[in-house]
Order: sequence, then C-alpha cells, then structure tokens
Amino acid sequence: MKYILGIESSCDDTSAAVIDERGVLLSNVIASQKVHEDFGGVVPELASRAHQQNIVPVVSEAIRQAGIDKNALSAIAFTRGPGLPGSLHVGTSFSKGLALALDVPLVDVNHLHGHVLAHFIKEDINTPVPEFPFLCLLVSGGNSQIVRVDAPTEMEIIGQTIDDAAGEAFDKCAKVMGLPYPGGPIIDRLASEGDAKRFRFSKPHIDGYNYSFSGLKTSFLYTLRDALKEDPDFIEKNKADLAASLQKTIVDILMDKFTKAIRDTGVKTIAIAGGVSANSAVRNAVAEYARRHRLTAFIPKRTFTTDNAAMIAVAGLYKYLAGDFCDITAPPFSRVII
Repeated sequence: MKYILGIESSCDDTSAAVIDERGVLLSNVIASQKVHEDFGGVVPELASRAHQQNIVPVVSEAIRQAGIDKNALSAIAFTRGPGLPGSLHVGTSFSKGLALALDVPLVDVNHLHGHVLAHFIKEDINTPVPEFPFLCLLVSGGNSQIVRVDAPTEMEIIGQTIDDAAGEAFDKCAKVMGLPYPGGPIIDRLASEGDAKRFRFSKPHIDGYNYSFSGLKTSFLYTLRDALKEDPDFIEKNKADLAASLQKTIVDILMDKFTKAIRDTGVKTIAIAGGVSANSAVRNAVAEYARRHRLTAFIPKRTFTTDNAAMIAVAGLYKYLAGDFCDITAPPFSRVII
C-alpha cells in the first residue's frame, strides 16, 4: 500500500494528513493559531513563527494517527502556493528536508487545486466522488472563482473576481459592524435570526462569469455611515437584519454567475469549495438549485472547507500517480492562478 503525507501551511493553520493510494483518509491534524484574533486579521510574521513551533508535532501526530511508520511513506505532498510567503517557506523547507531524509518523491500542490479536489477525500472506500466534468464554485477569503474541472490535473478558471473576494466582503463588512475576526461565521450565525429583505445593497453588473464585490462593500459602508448619523445605536439595533441582508446579497451575486455558467456549459455535476463554502446560505442555495434542476451537487464537510492537509494529500496523490514530482530546488510562490 502506498501512503502520501500532505503538509499545509499557506496561512495560519498548520496541518498534516495521511491518505492511502485509494484516497482513503487515515489522519488529518490541524493546529490553529488563535493569536490573530486580537489583531483583527492574520499577522504574517506571527503566523510563520507559529508554523515553526507546530509543524514537527503536527506531522508526528498525523503519522501516529495513521497507524504507520514514517518509513512507510511513499511521497511528501506540500502546499507550494499561493499563500503567505513566510508561512509557505516553513512548510516547503520542512517537506523538502523530510523527503530527502526518507528518500521519497516530493510533490508540490497548488493550494486552490487542493480546495477543488477536497471532494475526492474518501473517509471510507465507498465515499462518492464527483464525475468529470464538473463545475466548482471556489469561494474563500482570497478567491472567488468558477472552475471547470475535466480531470484531477485539468482545471480551467472560467470566471473570477475582478477585485475583492466573497470571503473578504464578509470579513470586512463584519469589521465595519464591530464584530470580531473572523467575521464570516458570525455573520452566518446572526443572519439566521434576521430579515434578509430588510436592507438592499449594491449588486454589480459584470460581463461573463466574473465577480465583483467592491461595490457591495462600499454600499454597505455608506448605508451604515448614513444611518449612524441619525441613530448612533443603529448597528446594535439592526445587527441581525444587517447580517441577513448582507449574506443574501453575497449569495445572490455568487449564484447569479454560477447558475449562468451551469446553464451555458450543460454540466450535470456541481460542487462548492473553499472557506466560504462553510456558509449555510451558500450551501443551501447550491443544494436547492441542484435539487430543482436535477443536478448532482457535492457539498463538502465543513472540516474540509477550511485550510487542511487532507486536500493537499489527495491532490498530491493524483500528481504522484502521474509521476509529476517537484524539484528539490523549487521555491514557494505567493500568488498564482489555476
């Protein structure tokens, strides 16, 4: 049996996972960094330092939970980018050193490919996976993309944001409301108690399948600015309705372009991925659209929506099986497209 170790360190979570050659997940260990909450966002220097502290125990625990010896590993897969340079350097350097020590191939993984291929993580041999081709709505703090997937290593972006990402819109609007970081999950929770039709915010008109969220953020900010002049307690009194209206607007924007792409391509299988795919309204909207149009929808477990090494391991598995290895001198990269 072949075993792949995946290592993820693109931002502020240190993660390691082991899968076997069938794609069955044997372990997935994540060490999160709480220190960034005090700063209202990820501090790159603090993130890289925490990765240095966490990576050895996290990798050791992942191998232990998988029930194998490190010498049984067939390859080391790691996130090469995109992400924070300092964080990526920690994971890249460790992965190279471990691959050299064990004399096994090194496999570099595009972080965004990992999110899309999270749907191929199997918790047991019978776990269903998408059929090709399928369309994936990849939404996170840094990316909003519609990706056509024809094979594990054949992906094409057919739509993407021209400015801000959906996750960034959630977090920045939450910050304007005075909510803690990360704001997205708090908006989701508040929205369940609010009236989504109470407030109207700007929706952009962009050609093709591309997205824009900068106008929405400006509209939200101006709404709060004007209302606070009349009532200093406006946000507190309307917090749930603001959250619900904001969330509905973002989901409407996402679904407008995604459904257009689905109709135009004629695919029968759709999926969502990335941190924002944990949002309950996004999940419900995609599932309901699939139900009404008799499509097959893949909605990831919330465990696999955020940054995790299981998705890096499964993406690395496909490259390993194709013999697509990484040179030991290859540097990490902070920015890239699929």
